[in-house]
Amino acid sequence: MCAENGPHGEGGQFDEKIIKSFMRGFGKTMILWMISREKIHGYEIMRRLEKFYSIKGMHCQEIKPPGPSVIYPILHDLEKKGLIRGSWEMHGEKRVKYYEITPLGNETIERIRDIMKNHISRIWEDFWNDMFPCEREEEE
Repeated sequence: MCAENGPHGEGGQFDEKIIKSFMRGFGKTMILWMISREKIHGYEIMRRLEKFYSIKGMHCQEIKPPGPSVIYPILHDLEKKGLIRGSWEMHGEKRVKYYEITPLGNETIERIRDIMKNHISRIWEDFWNDMFPCEREEEE
Protein backbone atom coordinates (compact mmCIF):
# COMPACT_ATOMS: atom_id res chain seq x y z
CA MET A 1 0.00 0.00 0.00
CA CYS A 2 1.01 3.61 -0.35
CA ALA A 3 0.32 4.98 3.11
CA GLU A 4 3.14 5.29 5.55
CA ASN A 5 1.06 3.68 8.27
CA GLY A 6 1.32 0.27 6.62
CA PRO A 7 -0.78 -1.97 4.39
CA HIS A 8 -3.75 -2.09 6.77
CA GLY A 9 -3.62 1.52 7.92
CA GLU A 10 -6.60 3.81 7.64
CA GLY A 11 -5.19 6.06 4.92
CA GLY A 12 -3.63 3.35 2.77
CA GLN A 13 -6.67 2.27 0.78
CA PHE A 14 -7.90 5.82 0.25
CA ASP A 15 -4.43 7.01 -0.74
CA GLU A 16 -4.17 4.19 -3.27
CA LYS A 17 -7.62 5.00 -4.75
CA ILE A 18 -6.77 8.67 -5.19
CA ILE A 19 -3.48 7.90 -6.93
CA LYS A 20 -5.11 5.28 -9.20
CA SER A 21 -7.87 7.72 -10.09
CA PHE A 22 -5.35 10.45 -10.93
CA MET A 23 -3.30 8.13 -13.13
CA ARG A 24 -6.35 6.72 -14.95
CA GLY A 25 -7.90 10.13 -15.49
CA PHE A 26 -5.53 10.90 -18.32
CA GLY A 27 -6.00 7.57 -20.12
CA LYS A 28 -8.00 8.36 -23.25
CA THR A 29 -6.57 11.85 -23.62
CA MET A 30 -3.00 10.61 -23.28
CA ILE A 31 -3.58 7.82 -25.82
CA LEU A 32 -5.18 10.24 -28.28
CA TRP A 33 -2.29 12.67 -27.76
CA MET A 34 0.30 9.90 -28.40
CA ILE A 35 -1.44 8.95 -31.62
CA SER A 36 -1.61 12.63 -32.67
CA ARG A 37 2.18 12.79 -32.52
CA GLU A 38 2.89 9.72 -34.66
CA LYS A 39 1.45 6.58 -36.20
CA ILE A 40 1.73 3.96 -33.46
CA HIS A 41 0.54 0.45 -32.56
CA GLY A 42 -1.18 -0.70 -29.37
CA TYR A 43 1.80 -2.52 -27.89
CA GLU A 44 3.97 0.59 -28.21
CA ILE A 45 1.27 2.64 -26.48
CA MET A 46 1.28 0.14 -23.60
CA ARG A 47 5.07 0.29 -23.41
CA ARG A 48 5.05 4.08 -23.18
CA LEU A 49 2.26 4.12 -20.61
CA GLU A 50 4.30 1.70 -18.55
CA LYS A 51 6.95 4.43 -18.28
CA PHE A 52 4.27 6.93 -17.25
CA TYR A 53 3.08 4.58 -14.51
CA SER A 54 6.60 4.00 -13.23
CA ILE A 55 7.20 7.64 -12.39
CA LYS A 56 10.31 8.27 -10.30
CA GLY A 57 9.43 8.14 -6.63
CA MET A 58 6.15 6.31 -7.21
CA HIS A 59 5.92 3.86 -4.34
CA CYS A 60 2.58 2.15 -4.94
CA GLN A 61 3.20 -1.41 -6.05
CA GLU A 62 -0.52 -2.01 -6.62
CA ILE A 63 -0.86 0.61 -9.37
CA LYS A 64 -0.20 -1.36 -12.51
CA PRO A 65 0.02 0.18 -15.96
CA PRO A 66 -3.01 -0.59 -18.12
CA GLY A 67 -2.71 -3.79 -20.11
CA PRO A 68 -4.35 -4.99 -23.31
CA SER A 69 -7.76 -5.43 -21.66
CA VAL A 70 -7.81 -1.67 -20.99
CA ILE A 71 -5.83 -0.23 -23.92
CA TYR A 72 -7.50 -2.03 -26.82
CA PRO A 73 -11.08 -1.17 -25.80
CA ILE A 74 -9.99 2.48 -25.56
CA LEU A 75 -8.41 2.26 -29.03
CA HIS A 76 -11.54 0.61 -30.45
CA ASP A 77 -13.73 3.29 -28.85
CA LEU A 78 -11.59 6.14 -30.23
CA GLU A 79 -11.67 4.46 -33.63
CA LYS A 80 -15.45 3.92 -33.49
CA LYS A 81 -15.93 7.61 -32.63
CA GLY A 82 -13.81 8.61 -35.63
CA LEU A 83 -10.96 10.18 -33.65
CA ILE A 84 -8.35 7.69 -34.86
CA ARG A 85 -8.01 5.32 -37.81
CA GLY A 86 -6.41 1.90 -37.66
CA SER A 87 -4.70 0.11 -40.52
CA TRP A 88 -3.10 -3.31 -40.63
CA GLU A 89 0.51 -3.55 -41.76
CA MET A 90 3.01 -6.35 -41.95
CA HIS A 91 5.77 -6.08 -39.39
CA GLY A 92 8.11 -8.92 -40.25
CA GLU A 93 5.78 -11.91 -40.46
CA LYS A 94 3.23 -10.41 -38.08
CA ARG A 95 0.26 -8.26 -38.91
CA VAL A 96 0.20 -5.21 -36.66
CA LYS A 97 -2.53 -2.59 -36.41
CA TYR A 98 -1.18 0.94 -36.47
CA TYR A 99 -3.28 3.89 -35.39
CA GLU A 100 -3.16 7.43 -36.67
CA ILE A 101 -5.13 10.54 -35.82
CA THR A 102 -8.04 11.69 -38.00
CA PRO A 103 -9.01 15.31 -38.67
CA LEU A 104 -11.74 14.95 -36.02
CA GLY A 105 -9.14 13.62 -33.58
CA ASN A 106 -6.88 16.59 -34.30
CA GLU A 107 -9.80 18.96 -33.71
CA THR A 108 -10.43 17.24 -30.38
CA ILE A 109 -6.78 17.60 -29.35
CA GLU A 110 -6.91 21.29 -30.29
CA ARG A 111 -10.09 21.80 -28.23
CA ILE A 112 -8.40 20.14 -25.25
CA ARG A 113 -5.37 22.42 -25.70
CA ASP A 114 -7.67 25.46 -25.91
CA ILE A 115 -9.53 24.46 -22.75
CA MET A 116 -6.28 23.85 -20.89
CA LYS A 117 -4.69 27.08 -22.11
CA ASN A 118 -7.62 29.48 -21.86
CA HIS A 119 -9.79 28.07 -19.13
CA ILE A 120 -7.77 25.82 -16.84
CA SER A 121 -4.24 27.09 -17.20
CA ARG A 122 -4.14 29.22 -14.04
CA ILE A 123 -5.54 26.56 -11.74
CA TRP A 124 -3.38 23.93 -13.48
CA GLU A 125 -0.27 26.08 -12.96
CA ASP A 126 -1.14 26.54 -9.29
CA PHE A 127 -1.70 22.79 -8.93
CA TRP A 128 1.53 21.92 -10.77
CA ASN A 129 3.64 24.44 -8.85
CA ASP A 130 2.26 23.26 -5.54
CA MET A 131 2.56 19.54 -6.32
CA PHE A 132 5.95 19.67 -8.06
CA PRO A 133 7.86 22.75 -6.80
CA CYS A 134 11.29 21.11 -7.19
CA GLU A 135 10.85 20.58 -10.93
CA ARG A 136 10.10 24.28 -11.43
CA GLU A 137 13.18 25.33 -9.45
CA GLU A 138 15.42 23.00 -11.49
CA GLU A 139 14.16 24.51 -14.78
CA GLU A 140 15.11 28.06 -13.77
